[in-house]
Amino acid sequence: MAKQKSVQKNRKQNMPKAGRAVKTGKDAKLTKFQRIRLIRRVTLATLLLVVFIGLWWIISRCTVTTVYVDGNIHYTNDEITAMVTEGRFGKNTLYLFAKYRNKEIKDVPFIETMSVSIESNDTIRITVYEKTLAGYVEYLGNYMYFDKDGYVVECSTIKTEGIPQVLGLHFDHVILYEKLPVENEQVFQEILSISQMLVKYDLETDKIYFDEDMNLSLYFGEARVDFGNDIYLEEKLMVLPDILPKLEGKKGLLDLSDYKKGDTITFQQK
Repeated sequence: MAKQKSVQKNRKQNMPKAGRAVKTGKDAKLTKFQRIRLIRRVTLATLLLVVFIGLWWIISRCTVTTVYVDGNIHYTNDEITAMVTEGRFGKNTLYLFAKYRNKEIKDVPFIETMSVSIESNDTIRITVYEKTLAGYVEYLGNYMYFDKDGYVVECSTIKTEGIPQVLGLHFDHVILYEKLPVENEQVFQEILSISQMLVKYDLETDKIYFDEDMNLSLYFGEARVDFGNDIYLEEKLMVLPDILPKLEGKKGLLDLSDYKKGDTITFQQK
């Protein structure tokens, strides 16, 4: 009897108390899984926070506010800047660094290449290398621009300031990126020589005209200056910086065909 009571007492002691759950092996594994999942969530949240802070810094501290443009003539600074910074992230210096690193911008009319360098987190510099244009001819309603060797490099409906129109050249067709098919290709060397002398004496002509005998005339507004052949051409050009300001707004002819140093120069106004 005493032995039976002892067994019952031991059973009661081993029974779980009311209201207290006993963790089984399955419950213990679930708790460990929850702990791992919590760690992962915390890690992910931390990474997202770091990414968010990084993006905020990139957006707020790496926005282009200053742009330097060098070498442009045909396009304005604003036009060049718009070409480079186009797109959703075009104003971000890190994006521009990645986009233009070791890469030049091509396929822009009148421009050989453009390079972009990052000078600071908010400053970039754009260097423009424009195509060398000697002049243009009109053909089928377009302006066909050619280089010093006579190759047509651009076709445009827009007239570019500072590039003279060349008159007196005879051709029956024009093909982009090919040489103008003129009879006397020596004319291109003449145009190059004239252009260099005009730059030397700070002169800018609107039109260059060659007659059938290759006699040269230059137009400065409504004033036409005849030079005859290329003999003593530079000596004739040297007198123009003092004369042209007096001819501004006037229409007429200044004949320097037979001019020699010391001769009297007469302007025939029309």
